Amino acid sequence: MGSKQWDKIWGQDPILLPLEKPDQLIEGKVDWRGRAASKDKHGGKKTALLILVAFGFENMASLALAVNLVTYFNEVMHFNLADAANELTNFMGTSYILSILMALLADTFIGRSKIVFISFCLEFKGIGLLALQAHLPKLKPAPCNIFDPHGNCTQVGGTNSVLLFVALYLVALGSGGVKASLPSHGADQFEEKDPEEAKGLSSFFNWLLLAVCVGGVVSLTLIVWVEDNKGWDLGLGISSLAMFVGAVLFLCGFPLYRIHVIQATNPVIEIIQVYVAALCNRKLQLPEDPEELYEIHRDKEAAAMETEFLPHSDAFRFLDKAAIQTPSTQSGNPENPSPWKLCRVTQVENAKIILAMLPIFCCTIIMTLCLAQLQTFSVHQGITMDTKVTDSFKIPAASLPIIPVLFLVILIPIYDKIFVRFARRITGLPTGITHLQRVGVGLLLSSVSMAAAGLMEVKRKQVARNHGMLDAIPILQPLPISVFWLSIQYFIFGIADLFTYVGLLEFFYSQAPKGLKAISSCFLWSSMAVGYFLSTIMVKIVNSATKGRTRSEGWLAGNNINRNHLNLFYWLLSLVSLINFIMYLFVARRYTYRPQGLQENSKEDNTVKALSN
Repeated sequence: MGSKQWDKIWGQDPILLPLEKPDQLIEGKVDWRGRAASKDKHGGKKTALLILVAFGFENMASLALAVNLVTYFNEVMHFNLADAANELTNFMGTSYILSILMALLADTFIGRSKIVFISFCLEFKGIGLLALQAHLPKLKPAPCNIFDPHGNCTQVGGTNSVLLFVALYLVALGSGGVKASLPSHGADQFEEKDPEEAKGLSSFFNWLLLAVCVGGVVSLTLIVWVEDNKGWDLGLGISSLAMFVGAVLFLCGFPLYRIHVIQATNPVIEIIQVYVAALCNRKLQLPEDPEELYEIHRDKEAAAMETEFLPHSDAFRFLDKAAIQTPSTQSGNPENPSPWKLCRVTQVENAKIILAMLPIFCCTIIMTLCLAQLQTFSVHQGITMDTKVTDSFKIPAASLPIIPVLFLVILIPIYDKIFVRFARRITGLPTGITHLQRVGVGLLLSSVSMAAAGLMEVKRKQVARNHGMLDAIPILQPLPISVFWLSIQYFIFGIADLFTYVGLLEFFYSQAPKGLKAISSCFLWSSMAVGYFLSTIMVKIVNSATKGRTRSEGWLAGNNINRNHLNLFYWLLSLVSLINFIMYLFVARRYTYRPQGLQENSKEDNTVKALSN
């Protein structure tokens, strides 16, 4: 391949060449050679399927780390249990935070498709280094029993410690890049203005979750079992192989992709400019006629640059001051005023869109707060219960999240192929129901899930009390109650996941300005990061507030889950989630979809309001 062709792939400015069917050209999208993308040659369901398969392999590689890394730090690298848990949360939080950086690079400098491939390579390298360290004895501490008080275990240190964290945070950087850019790049394969492709776009976000779940099933069963029984080097080796396969599959799709064209302007900077200009013009009086606000002309040059135009809206009028024209703002160059003092109406409207999405973002944090309990306290519940599947096989503790994942694998095709098609006939919307309705259903179900979890905890403790096993040792002395009783709360929350997280991805992508599609997906990841951190804070607050009110010195105090009051904590979360849902209804009622969002805005607005009535 010649250097010019690679310049078109990795370079800055695409060369748009006319194709045989002008009506098939896709605005704002090019192929891997920089030519205008065509509907009949690029993108669509088959190309999106290739992206989803690659994403499934990435999740197969990474999810095992998320659920089993505490064991690796504790038993192999000889961190104490508290430090091992902290290292895991630091790793997860950093991965979500880095997704924002990678999304910014994808949207404004490098491109979404390139960032996805680069992220695959970074994650492959990181997991490969972890596998190498797990395999070579000289790169890790000498084996010993960390649970033996006289084992004299040595924690990893020196250059080996550096290698461990360099590899781990390469994985975090790569994982953050994939999370930030792959959903948006996959959605780029569909044209929202085309009614048929709009349906495919809605299905894509459903199947995106399915790809996560299918990869997760393999990760939580095969890879976790190999790591625990055959060796961490072999388990990490399988993960690195999965990453390599995913990277190759994604690279093979480049000739088929619709690639988003990076604009010359920086959308993030443009939004900051709106706030700066509005602050500078805060003492100015807004004109009665919005037509007097500044906007560039819709001339041929603007059309050639694919400049976006949005109509003025009455929301957040204080930001309109950024578009007030005065003699001083145009004194330097009337044709090119300072963007820090005067902004286009479209630029102001984009800032309004991001600001309007923030309340939706805030209302979804509690959802992740509930999810954190299913990944922590519900796992502790499961460890105390009978985990036998057959007489010879038990579910590993790290594999308990397989329960909601399996539910989602079953539910997603049913939702996409049956529910959406049925709802589509009633509402006329490609998505069946609106994005905000979908999110609202999930938020309500998360409250129901926590209530069910509280009832299940009452039943579990009653079994322990009836059999005199309140002080039983987990795993060694399992309670005579099957772990599959937990499937009730997992099932309800699995449905909540199906509605909320996919709905949020689709909502943020459809509503975000064109230049910020990748960053829009980070709203979800940031929400999850805040939810996890909030979970830690809430547990501490609850223990502090209930310290003098219970014999266990707090609802969640101590290591004996049979003696504390986890059921009360679950019911508290259920109440908080219900209040959060009511607040969400108020926010959803006030939200107005952007003009270029879903195709039937009037129907969207009416159905959103119907949700809150």
